[in-house]
Amino acid sequence: MSEINSPVAALQSIRRIAGMRILDIGCGTGALARQLIAAGADVTGIDPEASAIHAAANAAPEGRFLIGVAEALPLDDMSVNVAMMVNSLHHVPMESMRLAIHEAVRVLADDGVLLIAEPLTKGTFFEALLPIEDETIVRLAAQAVITEELAAGGIRLIESLTYSRAESFDTVEQFFDRVVAVDPARQRTIEGNRADITAAVLKAARKETGRLILDQPIKIDMIRRA
Repeated sequence: MSEINSPVAALQSIRRIAGMRILDIGCGTGALARQLIAAGADVTGIDPEASAIHAAANAAPEGRFLIGVAEALPLDDMSVNVAMMVNSLHHVPMESMRLAIHEAVRVLADDGVLLIAEPLTKGTFFEALLPIEDETIVRLAAQAVITEELAAGGIRLIESLTYSRAESFDTVEQFFDRVVAVDPARQRTIEGNRADITAAVLKAARKETGRLILDQPIKIDMIRRA
């Protein structure tokens, strides 16, 4: 297998994307959907935020985008070939994470694949985010739920892998824009302690050709029904 450096590459290592019906759970503003559509997939995106759905529809007009939550997907049983949760499971309320996985499996065709990509509690991106929002508990909870669901026997692991995602920023303000886009509530925290948070980001980042580079290890689990 060639080196995996993204969820799309991970999926391509086991499935031909062209022609697949793919559900992007927690689609945000449509970046992943746009990649999947470019690879030939028929994509439906789900997100609880109306503003994100509007942005995704503009970014990827060939897709279908619906307001909805991971724990109650507005799709029929066995209606997609692939369900992808990319950096989204840890944003589901902890008490609903298990149900979110069940829902993703429910909408899969018999030979369907569930791909879950989750950031780990390490890396310089994680360190830079800590003073804005400490995601330690929710990230660990997401990993625990995946492990528990696999142990329960209703699903089985195809493959698990980890890669490091590097993101670069011209300025600290670009980093702030990036993390606030995920959760606008973070803006208030930044404004309340901008100097110290800026210093923490600069300390965490490595510098290359004048840019700030932050690395985030990502774990990908590819799963089928048992």
